[in-house]
Amino acid sequence: MEDFPTVAELHEPKYLEDGVQRVVGGTVAKPNSWPWQISLQYLSGGSWYHTCGGSLIRTGWVMTAAHCVDRSYRVVLGEHDLYVNGGTEQVISVSQVYIHPNWASSSVANGYDIALLRLSSSASLNSYVQLASLPPSGQILPHNNLCYITGWGRTATGGSLSAQLKEAYLPVVDHATCSSSGWWGSTVKTTMVCAGGYDEAGCNGDSGGPLNCQVSGRYYVHGIASFVSGLGCNYHQKPTVFTRVSAYISWMDSVSVNHPNSQCFY
Repeated sequence: MEDFPTVAELHEPKYLEDGVQRVVGGTVAKPNSWPWQISLQYLSGGSWYHTCGGSLIRTGWVMTAAHCVDRSYRVVLGEHDLYVNGGTEQVISVSQVYIHPNWASSSVANGYDIALLRLSSSASLNSYVQLASLPPSGQILPHNNLCYITGWGRTATGGSLSAQLKEAYLPVVDHATCSSSGWWGSTVKTTMVCAGGYDEAGCNGDSGGPLNCQVSGRYYVHGIASFVSGLGCNYHQKPTVFTRVSAYISWMDSVSVNHPNSQCFY
């Protein structure tokens, strides 16, 4: 678990990367109500541990954050409680990782925090495991558009853990507001999307997970959880910042076309 940031770090963004921290605010989701949500897990000492979220975007592909991937992983689909086998889970190893070529782990503010994971076998779609819908390339959502973050996250900054998938309402904060003085300023780029900034927010452990936004009565994954303020997960006027999925549709398609039997993602 991360230490509280020092004074020098207070206004710096920090990645959502500590797998033991959780969604701030919100409630436990109805089991498998976000059927594209996956748990990205790594092996340590003979046991598997949740580290990040992600979204199933094709039966053989998962979308997550670039800062999540630096070792060997498996993906668990159809998951709800990390410590209880509900009989709905599918466990598939990751065969290849594709990180955006412009990603630099030393600079959160540069963006490009996106990676695609090629699965070793295809997921079986059913009522517990479904594909995420992605937005059309370039689509920008209006201020206050209804969205939910989902993940296995803390119930408060530094709070107690919950093994069950949580959801929290996070309305979109438009770029003009999010990039203004007193909010995130120039740290936030147009290739990012902000959501929340009030009582509920993403926190560490939700990294790579989806920002599920409602458009015309249907949910689309518009964001990949990327970073929060060093001041805390739900600090006022420091919304959770997501990689904006609609800015990377063409890159994702360029990755997929190099693989037999792959389709474009939108």
